[in-house]
Amino acid sequence: MPPVTNVPGKVDFTLYLITDRNCTAGKPLVSVVRQALDGGARVVQLREKDLTGRELFALARELRSITRDYGARLIINERLDIAMAVEADGVHIGAGSIPLAIARQLLGEKRLIGYSAHAVEEAGQAETDGADFITFGPVYFTPSKAEYGTPQGIAMLAETAARVSIPVFALGGVKNSTIPEVMAAGAAGIALISAVMAENDPKGAAISLLKTLEQHVTTT
Repeated sequence: MPPVTNVPGKVDFTLYLITDRNCTAGKPLVSVVRQALDGGARVVQLREKDLTGRELFALARELRSITRDYGARLIINERLDIAMAVEADGVHIGAGSIPLAIARQLLGEKRLIGYSAHAVEEAGQAETDGADFITFGPVYFTPSKAEYGTPQGIAMLAETAARVSIPVFALGGVKNSTIPEVMAAGAAGIALISAVMAENDPKGAAISLLKTLEQHVTTT
């Protein structure tokens, strides 16, 4: 497939895969990502907060090469410098990151910017400031998002999806069995870690999730 360099603002994926090498049961992260791409995943967010800048750059460069081979997108968590250095397709930021409007100025219009929102008004502000999509959650309880307190729930997801015009991805405890519920609430797709990263068969997990998503995507 041709290399992916810059991408338009259009969000054309439903499965947003986030990395966590600490939940792969010892399997190399790069191998897990490759298997997920084999299963049809077409966007990967590199989120390894405990790595040094040098380590993260090396991993990002390796994943950039792999995602290009699959015609997939690479999103870097927070680190605009690393995203630009490896020619990633965008960044994902939150309330504690560089201001979204500044990130947009630095990255330009071609790269994607995702924003991690935990409230309806926060999501609305992110859209105003130039986000291309929102991850909203946690919708359900999940240990990785326990620091954010009580899950937001389906009603808040639905309110957020109705509030903004950019795609909203349900995040936090989402799995195959909850896809119908979150999609019915207005989500454009799902964002997840363990439902692929922690699986014995990441390829099979991605295939199954994408199949279920396809059955519940609302087209207009």
